[in-house]
Amino acid sequence: MAPTIPTRFDFLRGAYGPFRANNDLLYYHLDVRVDPEKKSIGGKNTVRFRMLKDGTRIQLDLSEKLNIDKILFKGAPLKYQRDTGAVFIDFPETLHAGQVYEIEFYYSGNPPAEGRFGCITFKKDPAGHDWINTACEEEGASIWWPNKDQWRDEVESMDISVAVPNGLTDVSNGHFVGKTDLGDGYMRWDWHVSYPINNYDVALNIGNYVHWSDKLGDIPLDYYALPEDEDKAKVQFAQVPEMMKAYDHYFGPYPFARDGYKLIEVPYSGMEHQSAVAYGNLFKNGYLGRDWAGVGISLKFDFIIIHESAHEWFGNSITAEDESDMWIHEGWATYMEGLYVEYRWNKADGIKYLNGLKPKIVNMRPIIAEHEVNSEPTEDQYFKGALMLNTLRSVIDDDAKWFTLIRGFYQRYKYQNIMTPDVVSYFNQHSGQNLTPIFNQYLRQPHIPRLELIFGEAPGLVGYKWMADEEDFAMPVRVGTPDHWQIIRPKTTEWQWMDTPLTKDDFQVATDLYYVDVDKQ
Repeated sequence: MAPTIPTRFDFLRGAYGPFRANNDLLYYHLDVRVDPEKKSIGGKNTVRFRMLKDGTRIQLDLSEKLNIDKILFKGAPLKYQRDTGAVFIDFPETLHAGQVYEIEFYYSGNPPAEGRFGCITFKKDPAGHDWINTACEEEGASIWWPNKDQWRDEVESMDISVAVPNGLTDVSNGHFVGKTDLGDGYMRWDWHVSYPINNYDVALNIGNYVHWSDKLGDIPLDYYALPEDEDKAKVQFAQVPEMMKAYDHYFGPYPFARDGYKLIEVPYSGMEHQSAVAYGNLFKNGYLGRDWAGVGISLKFDFIIIHESAHEWFGNSITAEDESDMWIHEGWATYMEGLYVEYRWNKADGIKYLNGLKPKIVNMRPIIAEHEVNSEPTEDQYFKGALMLNTLRSVIDDDAKWFTLIRGFYQRYKYQNIMTPDVVSYFNQHSGQNLTPIFNQYLRQPHIPRLELIFGEAPGLVGYKWMADEEDFAMPVRVGTPDHWQIIRPKTTEWQWMDTPLTKDDFQVATDLYYVDVDKQ
């Protein structure tokens, strides 16, 4: 997801109950009818799951503002209890560990617009046609459909069937299966998702869309826009193939090839819905027409296409188990913006772009938020996360090794849910270095490390030492001048000294390669 304008801070939402880990999701079939006139949605979600331990109760989630019409198991109704958004479902028999079960969850109602993008909104396009869209990463998908609303457990596949009034098109995740005229003024659009998918990625995009397509190798590229925007969209969406090539170059092929890639015009800025990326960037380069990084590079490309599509690799293919570690989505996707710039233009521009993000960083709270309470990290996860990765590249100090490392990391964890310790463990093992203190300082502490330098009255000697929260922080850093950098290895525990012919004013630190503060005395 793109960052907000202006910067916001994190917030807490209460977790739903103690029964979240007793089943493993396998499959959803979301089969719904959307009524634009009544602003309603209803239908059923078929949920297939495997029990992880014996029990007679499971939990799903659905907004208390929507109605539960019935829940069926083997054709018979089940009893349930509601506690705000949590639905505790009771079975008349013990469900056994390792066995697969299936229920049908029928629901209906008028979901309210909530949060930054509305979660689900019923709007009109500029020509007066109905335009209905979803985007609910922050609020939770259970605001508009019943599911196990947590990140760590993704279904292995999914079918999405959406009935909408004739004349409208629904574009959802996965590959298009077909459409069926229901004979009552409604058309059903069927989509199949053949990869694991996170609940918040599941999307409805219902509107008066025009469609055109292309291919990149064997990957279908499908584009959807309003008729009045088709010409502008065709110009802007032409950036997709080079974006695909750039990310393939660094991390490997597009991860959802069987489902294809779709880019869909929406009435909000954008969202990384899996294989159905939402686009609302005004058909302009930059972010909503702005020079996002402020260094003259952002206006060379469309921020929303590049950032939201990066999430197909980090966020959708690799997903954090818990919202608290969302930097795995946003820090990596922001870093990938810099890699895209490097691929299209050059390394210097890529580093310049990333450093242009520094003024957006607050450094007031740790990036990693509290676990298990749906705590969203601060927006530092985007920019500080990206600059931490740029710093690690400089610590590795070998681009061939760095690119092998990040590609190997992605390939190791694609289609999986992970947490920060998985990231740190991989990088430690495959770099041959103990990078834990560096990860901890940037992710688990509010402040960045400060390099303290002491100069005498005359050139010849400089003392150096890290001031950092992690006691064993000893990150190497380049100092001197750009045409003659020297690598020093400061510690937090003691001053060290080096000879230098440079004066205090001439002595530099490579702060474009390492995200650090510098204090010269």
